[in-house]
Amino acid sequence: MEMTAEEQQQVEEQVERLLSGQGSEVTVCDVGLEQSKPATLRKNVTYIVCAVIFNEKEEVLMVQEAKPDCYKQWYLPAGRVEVGESLEEAMKREVKEEAGFESEPVTLLLIQEQGPQWIRFIFLAKVTGGSLKSLSAADQESLQASWWDRHSELQLRGRDILRLIESGLKYRLSPCHPVTLPLDLSCRHVVQRLMLVFVGAEEHIWVLLIRAPEPHLPTAAAVRTHAVTWAANMVVQEAMQSAYYDHDVNTLGVLSLQHNGRQNGKTDGVCFNTLVALTPDHVQRDEDGRKVEWTPTGQPPRVEHPRYVWHEVQKQTLREKLLEKTRNAALVPIHSLY
Repeated sequence: MEMTAEEQQQVEEQVERLLSGQGSEVTVCDVGLEQSKPATLRKNVTYIVCAVIFNEKEEVLMVQEAKPDCYKQWYLPAGRVEVGESLEEAMKREVKEEAGFESEPVTLLLIQEQGPQWIRFIFLAKVTGGSLKSLSAADQESLQASWWDRHSELQLRGRDILRLIESGLKYRLSPCHPVTLPLDLSCRHVVQRLMLVFVGAEEHIWVLLIRAPEPHLPTAAAVRTHAVTWAANMVVQEAMQSAYYDHDVNTLGVLSLQHNGRQNGKTDGVCFNTLVALTPDHVQRDEDGRKVEWTPTGQPPRVEHPRYVWHEVQKQTLREKLLEKTRNAALVPIHSLY
């Protein structure tokens, strides 16, 4: 059954909203819900917040650990999100407790994950008040804080933060994605809402939709055994199984992020609104592993599951925006640490 003109317009408006960094309530989870449990902090999900903060000399704010297993080592201000907190509230609390400063987030820099059970949200942030924590104020949160010039000798708790610091410096110099901060929209599970696109010949572009109850972008639950972004693979496998092994499913980044967190076990979930590109694998092989001739058709692979449909984007300005985002991936990166 073909989509009506009104349905097509509604879909394109939803795509425009997400492209502009907005979100929408997750009212249905289309794929993987039976393999997922409601996200519950301290039970089956852990969210870490981490702050990258620079002063006017481009020195980075560091804290000296008080924990026995990393005593006196240095790290970025970071810690677990507590029950009832938003991600921003958790980041501000950690900076205050560990470094002595009031702070405000500037943007999400990067998201790292090891499946839905462990996700780290790295913020670029700025100091808005307070004072640098000194040794005389040492407590169980940290021993002290200091500005690091990134060259002098410092005993680091982990070298993983060097990449985060580098990301922050690059963003300050030349923002590589729009300012992106968590949207206060509740979600029960850890899910990925997919803007899954196929770019064809002559810059035609299609978006994959679920047909009912009204046409909408697919939402898939993250499963514990895979990276969060595996949700996109689950959707493609279900929608077009025959084409799955002939295409690459590339999550290009996060358009926006939704989290509420106020009701433990009910709103601890996160929705990643992601841009995903489905691209043909140019090396095709037969069942014996031999390379075979491959001829691009310029069309998206045929949908085999009746609840899915491809929608070719009609509005020219929207098509141009989508093509630009797909080519440049000016989005918050999400990296799997599996």
